[in-house]
Amino acid sequence: MEFLPSQLSQPDRYKLMIGGIVPRPIAVVSTVSADGRPNVAPFSFFNGVGSDPMMLLFCPANKPDGSDKDTLRNCAAAAEGGAGEFVVNILHAADVRRIAACAEPLEYGDSEFALSGLTPAPSTRVRPPRVAEAALSFECRTVQVIRTNPGAPSGGNVVLGEVVYIHAADGLVNERFHVDPVRLDAVGRMGGIEYCNTRERFQVPMGRAALQQPPG
Repeated sequence: MEFLPSQLSQPDRYKLMIGGIVPRPIAVVSTVSADGRPNVAPFSFFNGVGSDPMMLLFCPANKPDGSDKDTLRNCAAAAEGGAGEFVVNILHAADVRRIAACAEPLEYGDSEFALSGLTPAPSTRVRPPRVAEAALSFECRTVQVIRTNPGAPSGGNVVLGEVVYIHAADGLVNERFHVDPVRLDAVGRMGGIEYCNTRERFQVPMGRAALQQPPG
């Protein structure tokens, strides 16, 4: 089978991406509006960018009418009417229903914290609250927003943020800065409304050694 993206509808391109790029880590992103109203929403087009400086990205698509989602509106630079800050929260698999609830399209300014039952907690360096239930939270300042199709329905956006402070649950990170995957108990996004956990893990050495490791 072969496909030419330009000949596919946007929904079909989206289905191929979310079904084939799996599993995807989930960023539960908390922001505040310019006048201080909190918002929290999940994004699975999310990843790290680099460690020097420590940066990450997430990708909120435009709304069906082409306007900015609340999260993008809030974390945009002050010159664009936003607060220019956000927090990426990594929650446990046990919280997956509350994560999914945060995707409810509420009116601007209404709180997904209240809807989902997640708890806002004060951040240290940025205005948006972090999520108290998160195992790991990265406070970020927005560095750049790349709009791949401004004003278009479902057009893409890349939000680049520099991490300025980190919160980790007690016992999650050891003295060598290794994160305990069992304590993290992260959940990943598959296609559609399917999710997966990270409880089945195996080790493979890097480089040539990977080819010399016996299978199984």
